[in-house]
Amino acid sequence: MARRGLLAMVLVLFGSFVQAGDATTTTPSVVQLASEEWEDYTAADGHGLAWDVLRKVFEPAGVTLKIRTEPYLRSMGLAERGEVDACVGSYRDELPGLIYPKWNFDTDHIYALGLASSPVPTPQTLGDYRLAWVRGYDYQDYLPNVRRYNEVLRRTGIVSMLTQNRADFYIDALTEVEYVRSRAKDPSQLRSTHIAELPLYLCFAKTPNARALAKLFDQRMEVLVNSGELKPIFERWKQPYPFEEH
Repeated sequence: MARRGLLAMVLVLFGSFVQAGDATTTTPSVVQLASEEWEDYTAADGHGLAWDVLRKVFEPAGVTLKIRTEPYLRSMGLAERGEVDACVGSYRDELPGLIYPKWNFDTDHIYALGLASSPVPTPQTLGDYRLAWVRGYDYQDYLPNVRRYNEVLRRTGIVSMLTQNRADFYIDALTEVEYVRSRAKDPSQLRSTHIAELPLYLCFAKTPNARALAKLFDQRMEVLVNSGELKPIFERWKQPYPFEEH
């Protein structure tokens, strides 16, 4: 009985130490971020709008960005397994095994790319068409009325899908849609139509370091949005400022 009571006291004390250690977790000096490479947004060499925004968020707080370029689905998997602190460019609650902060860092301007001779699509009529997008983007969860869609592995074959009538519209963010359109032999054959605005998030791992970084991220975003300090970054990259309502 006495030994059992002593063991219980030891376990209680050990649990208290663990809780105290969790409560006093310090913010790391490096944030490890995984992202797909998007041109002028999350380039592998560190240039782009998203990297500039995230540097503005973390570096004044003493946290350096460590960038890892991976396909989108792999980036999310790395965060889910805790091999990086966060993945970049996720939609809200896209993966339940990750932590989504209060603040988004940008907004995806979602467009439908189709033949110029096609009807102009709207969010209400998307269900009438055969849609296509890159595998893993799961637009069916975020756009209304979607019924028929095809997921492709890469963007290189999109123009031929549209011109050969294998899909009615290709769905993607504005930057990627314009890139695909620019690669067509005759870009005037194609038309892009705005259909949605989807906030973009960092999706943090469920580790003590990542939780501390997520808390810091929300604190810094609150300050930066209220002060308007992020606006010049979006102006420099000639992209719409996503926090006008604030």
